[in-house]
Order: sequence, then structure tokens, then C-alpha cells
Amino acid sequence: MKAIAYRRVSTDEQVASGNGLDAQADALDAAIAGRGWELVDTYTDEGRSGGNLRRPALLDALDRLDRGEADVLIASKLDRVARSSLDFASLMDRAKRRGWRIVVLDADVDTTCPSGELMATVVAAFAQYERRLIAARTSDAMQAMKSRGVRLGRPVDLPDDVRNRIAAERAAGKSLRAIVAELDADNVPTARGTRWYASTVRAVLASLDLDAEALAVTA
Repeated sequence: MKAIAYRRVSTDEQVASGNGLDAQADALDAAIAGRGWELVDTYTDEGRSGGNLRRPALLDALDRLDRGEADVLIASKLDRVARSSLDFASLMDRAKRRGWRIVVLDADVDTTCPSGELMATVVAAFAQYERRLIAARTSDAMQAMKSRGVRLGRPVDLPDDVRNRIAAERAAGKSLRAIVAELDADNVPTARGTRWYASTVRAVLASLDLDAEALAVTA
């Protein structure tokens, strides 16, 4: 197996914490040697947060793995690769789709063997749980805002006379395309100064519905 080693340290982390680059290198060298793998290259992100996956060295490593230049991405600690279980789950999905493997020593994640794949499944399950919690919290927060009469959706940029015109024409039974044709014929600009589309008119109508919902709560 050909391996790419990945290390990361942020600006405020010290070698004494166990997350230093030398400590990571020692653990990775020992693991690769113990498995009899070939080290293709080592990629290091220094002074980079683990808050997302958009790190130069990591992205370069992933590109090489996608091209088939190595078989395994190996890291010493899970938080060196990703601090979010959602990010790590997306990384595992990418590895599965592109045909390479992931090994994380401290989390016992090793998709090159059955037991390590089981641990990867556990991590993915927690990520799915996290997704559902986030969705539930978002939904609850939005419902609470609606109950207080807070208008949801994007800010309104279109003048009221244009919005009221669209609402009146739709109420009169005109189709979205007919409304678009009349707005264009009268040179009525959109909020962004572009041409009108049926989807643009539909968005204005949806915005008016949000206004009505908020008004109904406060009335």
C-alpha cells in the first residue's frame, strides 16, 4: 500500500500538547513502517485551523489520492484531519467514491480492514445524528421566530409598487410567463437589474406570502 501522511498544527498549539508536528511525524512513521507500507509523501498544514477542510496541504493530498497516486491517507489524530464529524464523514464518502482509504490512529479508523471500517461507520453514524440535531434546532428556531412575527426569508429589495403589481396580476389569474412579458415590456427592472424570469416572479410571490404570515401573527 502507498500512503500519504498528513499533519496539521494551528498557530496556538504547542509541541508539548502532543499535537506538535514532530510528535505527529513519529506516530505516522511508526504506523507506516509497522504496516509495511510505502510513504509516498507527507503533507503539512502549519498555522491552519481544523474548522473546515479547505487547507492547502490537505487539498493537495486529496487531489493526489483522487488521481490514484496513493492508496491511503493516514493521520495521527482525528482532530488533525477534521474537528467536525460532518467534515470527516464527507471525507470518508469521498474516499469511498474515489477508491482510496483513510487511517486515523487515535480513533482506530482504518478503512483498510474490517474492524477499522466498523469504527468509520460509527463516526459516520454520529455525523448523521449531528446533521439531524442541527436540522431540528434550525427548524425549532425558525418556528419560534415565526411565532413572534419575525419575517423569514431574504430581505426585500424590490419596491413595493412592483411587488403589489405582481401580486395583483397573479390574483387576476395571469400566468407567470404573462407577468414576465408585461414587466419586460414596461422595462421594469428586477431587484438586481437583470431580466425577469418565471422563477423570479415566483420568488416575489413567495416573499409576499412570508409578509402575510408575519403580519397575521402580529395582528
